[in-house]
Amino acid sequence: MKFPLQKDNLIKDIIAGIIVALVSIPISMGYAQVAGLPAVYGLYGSIFPILLYGFLASSPQVIIGVDATPAALVGGALAGFGIVAGSAEAMEIVPVITIVTAIWLLIFYFIKAGRIVNFISKPVMGGFISGIGCTIILMQLPKLFGGSAGTGELVALVINILEQLEKFNGISALLGVGTVIIILVSKKIAPKFPMSVVMLVIGACLGIFGDLEEQGVALLPTVEAGLPSLHIPSIKMLGDYATDIVMLSLSIALVIVAQTLLTASNYAMKYNYKINNNREVLAYAVGNVAGSLVGCCPINGSVSRTGIGDQYGGKSQVMSITAAVVMVLVLLFGTSLLSYLPVPVLTGIVICALIGIIEVDVARKTWKQDKREFVIFAVACLGVLLLGTVYGVIVGVMLSFVAVIVRAVVPPKSYLGIIPGHEDFYTLKRNKSAKPIQNTVIYRFSGNLFFANWDAFQKDIEAAIEENTKQVIVDARGIGNIDMTAAERLVILHDNLKAKGISFYMAEHVDSVNDQLRAYGAERLIEEGAVRRTISLALRAAGVEKPYPLVGHGEDEPYEYIEANERLAEFEWAFGDSAEERMERLATQMADELIHTKDHSMNKILEAEQHVPWGRMGLFDEDELLERLEFHLTELEAQGALDVAEIEERVEQRRKVIESKISNLSPEALELLKRHRHEIEEHLRLQHPEYYERMQEIRKKMGK
Repeated sequence: MKFPLQKDNLIKDIIAGIIVALVSIPISMGYAQVAGLPAVYGLYGSIFPILLYGFLASSPQVIIGVDATPAALVGGALAGFGIVAGSAEAMEIVPVITIVTAIWLLIFYFIKAGRIVNFISKPVMGGFISGIGCTIILMQLPKLFGGSAGTGELVALVINILEQLEKFNGISALLGVGTVIIILVSKKIAPKFPMSVVMLVIGACLGIFGDLEEQGVALLPTVEAGLPSLHIPSIKMLGDYATDIVMLSLSIALVIVAQTLLTASNYAMKYNYKINNNREVLAYAVGNVAGSLVGCCPINGSVSRTGIGDQYGGKSQVMSITAAVVMVLVLLFGTSLLSYLPVPVLTGIVICALIGIIEVDVARKTWKQDKREFVIFAVACLGVLLLGTVYGVIVGVMLSFVAVIVRAVVPPKSYLGIIPGHEDFYTLKRNKSAKPIQNTVIYRFSGNLFFANWDAFQKDIEAAIEENTKQVIVDARGIGNIDMTAAERLVILHDNLKAKGISFYMAEHVDSVNDQLRAYGAERLIEEGAVRRTISLALRAAGVEKPYPLVGHGEDEPYEYIEANERLAEFEWAFGDSAEERMERLATQMADELIHTKDHSMNKILEAEQHVPWGRMGLFDEDELLERLEFHLTELEAQGALDVAEIEERVEQRRKVIESKISNLSPEALELLKRHRHEIEEHLRLQHPEYYERMQEIRKKMGK
């Protein structure tokens, strides 16, 4: 497959690849030892797997190789199996783990499991990776001062460090700790400078000219020159470990997909290009097949080496191909120098790389912004440290789902009020100038409403109700979905509040929620006008007119409040396809109410509107209702039921008031109103031409 190639960046890609290869030498050798293999296998795993990935990957920047997380998983498992690191048995069983991991990755490719990255949150992955990093650091720490690496979890590793102090060697400690300090300081002063490579060269020189072995400093074992030989892993090695290896390999495959895809996605977002998740998973699988053939541990995307490539301007997989070529040259001509490398120096380089993968920024951000996210991060990290890497994966996945559930059950909530002179409604807690509307509770619930969070929803509303409360309005703009339980209990809440003389409204939500209310048998909320398009329309339906009376705001302190959404028609939003039928029904009910009274004043018309099931409307809907009312009054006059002249005059007066209010919003809104009126009149003319003509005659007589 063709990899992305930018000709004008080719030199930078090659330079970045050379630097990545040089940095990979000590890191990959160290991680191979972490995985229980001789150090040279880290170099073997940096040739064919990287080369194949470079040709197959869709990500132009990610670099794979022998890396911390899979190495730690394998090393920890070997210790659990009782297999000695570096032994012949370890060298036979590790490539089996790698090939089984590759099989899992192929299965992930065929079932398109690349989307799994979407189900692992940043705090969970950050905590897991940080736990892995801390575990390996504790494993390797004794090698800084001349001791042996430990195995197991936190308690066992701490005990091993204390026991290894008996082997403390001052020169080893000076070399190891000095390497760590120099590299970390260098990263602060000159982040792009490859100090790890410099320390590798300095360490080799000290090994050649310093007689370190005579001083008790361990050197790397002799590395044979030449390319690795290929061997097909023996599945017979599964033996008694079959179940454990299958589960371990599944865990490693999950970590490879999650960690490497997250890295690839981050760089794709940073540089505005796209990757193919499924193609990436296939590339991981092929890379691990190649790794198993050379006897290596599972291969993973390296965050540290990818970051180094990015620092030096690498923009294509030419980096990976260059790095593989350099590693071939090292194995052919440079292995004799590697045997002079002091183990404390190599360990210091590895520990610095591990410090780089600890997600300190994630911990800091979650602590400042969301303590719940920090707890998730900490538990994921401690899960790895205390329970081991395999169980840490399980804890991490469980935490991802727990995080989703917690956010759904406890969404952001607040109470709203008005800031005098400003449009819209504002949270009372975050805005000192915001004041609640008298006798009114406006409650914002920013999450889907379902059985698990209903109690919290109801308790918040009940806690806010006072003796003088007359209306409760739920700002439901964050509610995109409700379940049957919530629909049924909304009706019960509405009825309970109504029995106490308190009006209940839901407003601002998307229209699909109305469809759900109807589907779950809660249509009565819509029919009785408890569902309104905006908060201001809900207030209007409750009889609270502008300017709204505010708590702590005197009547001698006038302010303006204009909400543009008042010009929106909400009937169609609420009733969907049956909106026209519902409007006709309301107009008929209003006409019937006016027939039975001799008072045809403006107040009576408004009162008639108030008494129909829907209640007071927005300006657009009220104008349409009055248009239809005129038609029905004309129909009743033709039947001899009443004389409509006086009522027609009052209706026309009200329509002029509506037109005036809408013109104050904007000229565009007024033009929209006139178009809307014309559409309604055309509809009535086509449906009932005889009554329409009579209505026009009445208007002409009245000089309209």
